[in-house]
Amino acid sequence: MIARRIEKLVEDALGRSASVALMGPRQVGKTTIALNINDAKPAVYLDLEDRLDLQKISDVSAFHSENRNSLIILDEVQRVPEIFASLRGIIDRERRRGHKYGQFLFLGSASMDLLKQSSESLAGRIAYLELQGIDALEFEANTPERLNQLWLRGGFPESLLAGNDRNSLAWRRDFIRTYLERDIPLLGPRIPAVTLERFWTMLAHIQGGIFNASQIAKSLEVSATTISRYLDLMVDLLLVRRLQPWSQNAGKRLVKSPKVYVRDSGITHALLNLQNYNDLLGHPVTGGSWEGFVIENILSAAPERVIPYYYRTSNGAEVDLILEFSVKEKWAIEIKRNSAPVLSKGFYIACQDIKPDKRFVVYAGQDKFRMGENITAISLPGIMAELLQQ
Repeated sequence: MIARRIEKLVEDALGRSASVALMGPRQVGKTTIALNINDAKPAVYLDLEDRLDLQKISDVSAFHSENRNSLIILDEVQRVPEIFASLRGIIDRERRRGHKYGQFLFLGSASMDLLKQSSESLAGRIAYLELQGIDALEFEANTPERLNQLWLRGGFPESLLAGNDRNSLAWRRDFIRTYLERDIPLLGPRIPAVTLERFWTMLAHIQGGIFNASQIAKSLEVSATTISRYLDLMVDLLLVRRLQPWSQNAGKRLVKSPKVYVRDSGITHALLNLQNYNDLLGHPVTGGSWEGFVIENILSAAPERVIPYYYRTSNGAEVDLILEFSVKEKWAIEIKRNSAPVLSKGFYIACQDIKPDKRFVVYAGQDKFRMGENITAISLPGIMAELLQQ
């Protein structure tokens, strides 16, 4: 079993908050983390997709009274978002009794309902954490072979740890089909599975590209507004990242549309039917896939306060990733797939515009070295380790 860093963060959050919401797509490992916590302390685990468990909380106040001294773990809580209103009174009552922290742990695979309902009902009583796929540090991807395996298969545990590439791809195809035919309809939107699969595949083809709703709308024969709604859905499901442009330099002509990435590289490759590493290297998506893979790994290690952006101007100045720690501190990160990185003039111009505190080039090699002008070339695990120290 691969140890996940977030397990300690969940335990810490339970020690300072009455309730904690752990969000992430299905099959990413939320339940495993919850069950580990369940084994370590008095806890009761309920899967709200199980009819019997759902019935147990039909009177949530009575259920809590029977389990007052245990952490109550509610899995797939987005199925019953109305429960948060009832939990507010329970949490406040326990606070008055001196039981302030660690009462509930919520697991959810969709951020939209969970965030909306819980923030309205449990303001000041809940902490939020997001679980991403297994990353390069957790997988100990310190060799090119392990890093490439993680890149090809993605961070979902069942896919990454499959016996071979064929089984891994089969698992990811089943995952995609389940989301399209079962999970998304359960959340409410009535979008034809075929249409949404085409949209998802288009996003994989333009991995790391500027999002143009009108262009995609023409291909799917729907309106640009509908395409924007599809994107909102995929972002809410934590399957797609919408990276906003950094726009604090008002004196430049900036690209203002977001860039989009299918968040898990393995899902990207499954949508494009890329089974093995050679298939990946021979496909035009290679550069965009690597960029998205690096960004997701970096953000998995970045402090919660960090806000990510990209930067691009009309004259070609560009930075792949800006990490804004505060209004006074930001890092500029360029991402290169080759083992001998060469920077374009556009990166230097962009750094003059942005004035970052640190400048990095994340590349496919293992060494760390200076490239001049305060620029450091570093491996993906290397920059993730630096971020964990911030």
